[in-house]
Amino acid sequence: MKKREVDHVLRAAGGITGERQFIIIGSQSLHGKYPDLPDSLVKSFEVDLIASKNADRTEWLNVIGVYSPFHESFGYYADPVDHRTATLPEGWKGRLVNLPVGDTEGVQGLCLDPHDLAIANYVARRDKDIVFTRELAKRGIVSRDRLVALLDQTPISKEVRDRIHANIAKDFAVKNTWGQVSSAGGQESTQQVLQARSASGRLRRRPGKTG
Repeated sequence: MKKREVDHVLRAAGGITGERQFIIIGSQSLHGKYPDLPDSLVKSFEVDLIASKNADRTEWLNVIGVYSPFHESFGYYADPVDHRTATLPEGWKGRLVNLPVGDTEGVQGLCLDPHDLAIANYVARRDKDIVFTRELAKRGIVSRDRLVALLDQTPISKEVRDRIHANIAKDFAVKNTWGQVSSAGGQESTQQVLQARSASGRLRRRPGKTG
C-alpha cells in the first residue's frame, strides 16, 4: 500500500467512529518512518488499526473491513485489532511514530517503531514474518543490537526468547552474506537511501485529494 492509501483508510476510519487517533499495527506502520517505501515490505492490503482513545469503537471498522464495499471498491481495507494482536516489548507506546501529515482530515496515525514491529514479527514467526524480518535486516531498517535490547524487554518465555535470538542472528548473517550496503567506497546505507527517497517524495507531492 502507498502512504496515500493508508491516509484514505484513516480518513474513513475517523468518519465512521468519530475517533481522531488510531494506532497502526503491522507492516503499514513502516509508513511512520518511511512513508514512501516503494517495495514489497508494505505489500499487504490491510491497515491494522486500534482506536487509541475508545478501543471499543475499533470493531466499528468492520464497515470498511475485509470483503466490505470499501474493500471491493478500493482494493484495501481496515483490519480492526486490539493490543493482544501483537506481542511487543515493554514501553512500545512511548516509541510510537507519528504518521507524516497527509490527507486524513485531521485523523492522526501512530505507528509502531520498526524495531518493535520486527520483534512482534519474530514472536509470530509465520512464513510471511520470516521473509519480512529478513528484509528489514537486509535493508538496514533495523539494528541487531537494538533488537536484542528490546527482546530482553519482551514478555515471552525463555524458549521463545532463545529461538528469537537465533532468528535475529540468522537474519543478520544473511544480510552480511548479501553484502553490506554501507561497505567500502563511501556508499550510503539502505536506511539513508530510504530516508532520502521519503524526503524526496514529500517534496514532490502536490496537495489535493488522494483517495
